[in-house]
Amino acid sequence: MKLDTLKHGFDVTGMPPAPDATYWTPDVMAGLHRQGWSQTDIRRHIDLPAWQSFTTGLPRDPYVNRRWKRMSWLALNETGSMEVMGHCPMAQGGAFNDADSMADRLRYYEPLTPDFLERTDVKAFVQAWCRLWGIGPREPVLMQITGIRGEGQVDPLQGQGIHADGCRALSILVLTRDNVSGAENHLFADKAGTEPLVDTTLAPGDILHLRDDKVFHSVDGIAQRDAAAPFERFIIIINSRFVDDFQNRILRRHFPDAVLDASA
Repeated sequence: MKLDTLKHGFDVTGMPPAPDATYWTPDVMAGLHRQGWSQTDIRRHIDLPAWQSFTTGLPRDPYVNRRWKRMSWLALNETGSMEVMGHCPMAQGGAFNDADSMADRLRYYEPLTPDFLERTDVKAFVQAWCRLWGIGPREPVLMQITGIRGEGQVDPLQGQGIHADGCRALSILVLTRDNVSGAENHLFADKAGTEPLVDTTLAPGDILHLRDDKVFHSVDGIAQRDAAAPFERFIIIINSRFVDDFQNRILRRHFPDAVLDASA
């Protein structure tokens, strides 16, 4: 991982006062406070091979070529336990998505399977992630398993380039990285990419947290390391506190009692 000197201050209001020390080390929260991002791994907290097994049965993404995906809307209840909210499409306005195949349209996906969501380590991860970001009861959390596989080369962002996802809390967890060349993650302080912050390549079990309303991100194209075998790279994306008006309108329509970002 290559770190660049950060010359930008971040407004840390709204961040929880302390991380969940049983799940996240203190430097995770310190990084989010100081620079708007942090990287760690959760291999000691999850059964990674079991999680990887859920990438094999994913349906094809109907909107993006050569991608597979499931997603579900989750929330904490009043006791802090994870619950499934129900069906709601994914929506990203053009201000947050430059890809013609995805911007300004509703996208419907099959939900994450009960076998996955009912796992103890999955529930513990979601609950710890919410505590890390200070996400409270009834705040919608979007959790996706998504990725690509195949041969040749592919742009995993399908033309999005440097972008933000339209939220305040975002994390990317790599599940599989097999026979992959490329797929280096890049963070920037600006959408134009003139102010780079960090370049890092995530291994399975690594997770990158970033304040999506402050830090822009991209990932390099992917190709086969060994041309005689196919490649695959699957990730979990989990995010909350949406600042995209389009997504918040759809959330309100499907979940009238949800707690949405106050400033959106």
